[in-house]
Amino acid sequence: MTILTVRHLTTYSYAAPVRLGEHRMMLRPRDSNDQRLLKSSLEIAPRPRRLRWIHDVFDNCVAIADFAGETRRLVVENNITLEHIAFEEPEFLLEESARYYPFSYGAEEMPDLARAMERHYPDPSGELDRWVRQFVNPGRPTETGALLMTLNNAMKEGLAYERRTTKGTQSPQQTLETRRGSCRDFATLMMEAARTLGFAARFVSGYLYVPSRDTGEGHRGGGSTHAWCQVYLPGSGWVEFDPTNGIVGNRDLIRVAVARDARQAIPLHGSYFGAAEDEEGMVVSVHVRRLPEQERSDHSFDHAEA
Repeated sequence: MTILTVRHLTTYSYAAPVRLGEHRMMLRPRDSNDQRLLKSSLEIAPRPRRLRWIHDVFDNCVAIADFAGETRRLVVENNITLEHIAFEEPEFLLEESARYYPFSYGAEEMPDLARAMERHYPDPSGELDRWVRQFVNPGRPTETGALLMTLNNAMKEGLAYERRTTKGTQSPQQTLETRRGSCRDFATLMMEAARTLGFAARFVSGYLYVPSRDTGEGHRGGGSTHAWCQVYLPGSGWVEFDPTNGIVGNRDLIRVAVARDARQAIPLHGSYFGAAEDEEGMVVSVHVRRLPEQERSDHSFDHAEA
């Protein structure tokens, strides 16, 4: 069992006092069989007039803050501790009908998977189709697991990672053309490539544990929020694919939110009332570390606090 702690600090600065509008935060990890939230705290300054929690259409936990008065600074600090059970090697326990590509999802699953199978970006020149088809064996069976793992690894090896603080996500065509992008750009390309092949895929926002701080092993995309995707495979369910690091499965990944599109899983976003030039910028830092055995006795993990 691994205990991971996350400190996520976001600071917005303004040149003049502004009035803050509603802010929505997706910062609370999703409990599952492979990760369990043990402790959490959310500190916001200035203190919100009202803070409420909801579950969105994807069952993500969302905090919504409303403010009163004016401020020149907004600071959001999220601290979590969770139990993480990592599966070292990907294991595809696929149903017999899904072992080889192509296959069809079952009739009972199709109504729920249909929107996740739809392509979300136009491809008028067929560039994405041509690129993804190179991973399919022409004229002979292609193992489903091997196909997706090869696609995932090809993105890690063939595309240059760059941290991008600008808003928005590149289209898959932009990422293929420039051969570079951020983790959310790579996740979007992987999703759209999987959908091109007929798979159901969805976007995941969360955190990345970078083992180099403990073991010397490094990942791309640490120090900030991270993004990857999941592909639905009959028999295995939603399987994690992180094309930024070539990870298949949940190793070093902490799921916070899932959505059909990247725009639906923004970790923190909101508005302010003031001049456009008043915005001085945003600074984000994320520190994920493994809690050593000797420190666990000093912590109580009876329940998670909102």
